[in-house]
Formats: sequence, structure tokens, C-alpha cells
Amino acid sequence: METSQRHHTHTLVRIAIATAGSTPATKETGGSSDGTKKVRKPKPWKHPQPITVAQLRQMRDEFWDTAPHYGGQKEIWDALRAASESEVSLAQAIVESAGIIVSNADLTLCYDERGAKYELPKYVLSEPTNLIRDS
Repeated sequence: METSQRHHTHTLVRIAIATAGSTPATKETGGSSDGTKKVRKPKPWKHPQPITVAQLRQMRDEFWDTAPHYGGQKEIWDALRAASESEVSLAQAIVESAGIIVSNADLTLCYDERGAKYELPKYVLSEPTNLIRDS
């Protein structure tokens, strides 16, 4: 991750931590009047063939490098990346503070406040069950 991108991600995380719980969940902040859609890790999944940690990291880097070119706002992509690399409670705070509308609780489908669609593959959100651990 480039230094400026890393700084921006850390800024998003600090903002999320500072604002967590300070704004009630509403439709405008990505929740609903009867409660926020809680972020959760994706269900266990299996890659078509076993992959190594290095291969998974490369797939993730390629996705995040190209994702903004498919539309949407760079700031939202950055927030989604920060959320995908965080524990669930921090991910929740990040998406809420960025105004991301979570359509699927596992973050595979989200929207921004302008209605732009953001689709995240499971491999950026969790590890496959057949991941080959370096030994």
C-alpha cells in the first residue's frame, strides 16, 4: 500500500473510531430506523483450487488496485478496503462513518449515498477454507 493511501486509510480508521456510536443509525447513515444492518464476516467458502497466502494477497492487491476503475468514489473504495481488513466491530464503524449503505451484511454488496454500487469478492473479505498456510 502506498504511503499516501496508508495515511488515508489510517485517517478513515481514526474517524471511524472517533465517531463510533455518536450518530444514530438511519437510512442516511447506512442503517434503518429499526436498527443497523450489522456487518459480519462472510460464510466459510472454498476457492476452486487450494491457494497459498501469497496468492491470496496477490489476488487482493490486484482487486484493490483495479476496483476504483469500475466506478464509484475512491474514498468509498478506501473505506471498504479498511473495513475489509478490520475486525467486525471496527468495520461496522468504518462503513457507518463513511455513509456506506450495506446491502449484504458480509459487505459483498454495498452502495454509496449517491447510489453507486460496490461489489466485493469474498476473497478480499475472508480466507478460503482451503488456504495453504506457509509452514
